[in-house]
Amino acid sequence: MFTAYLEPFDVYPILQQRVLSVLQGLPEEVQRDFVDDPRFGVDIDNYEPGKGWSLFMPTPGPPGHGSRRVVLRPKLDSASEQFAKYIIAHEFAHAFLRNGGWGEITDVEEAADALAASWGFHRPQSLV
Repeated sequence: MFTAYLEPFDVYPILQQRVLSVLQGLPEEVQRDFVDDPRFGVDIDNYEPGKGWSLFMPTPGPPGHGSRRVVLRPKLDSASEQFAKYIIAHEFAHAFLRNGGWGEITDVEEAADALAASWGFHRPQSLV
């Protein structure tokens, strides 16, 4: 079900496994929301100093229907597992919330943190 989301991470096997683990840990309704929306996708940040980067981003639709592309950095392959999974879940939460609030939480970063925590991916005490 998640094969297409894992392909960009073929050269980062640890990160690939972490992305899969987080996807499998999401509630079924969230998994379905992602799988059923062609605007959702996951990619690896391919930034090169002096060159920039190139990523395919689906064009935005009507208000509230923008791209839902999650772009992850290669360094998550070597980061601690807890930190990496938190970041992945946090970014998936942004995609699920369409970069908006959650319930009464209107700050988009706080909303993504709270939703990721509700999925079991809590912000580590230390982010270093």
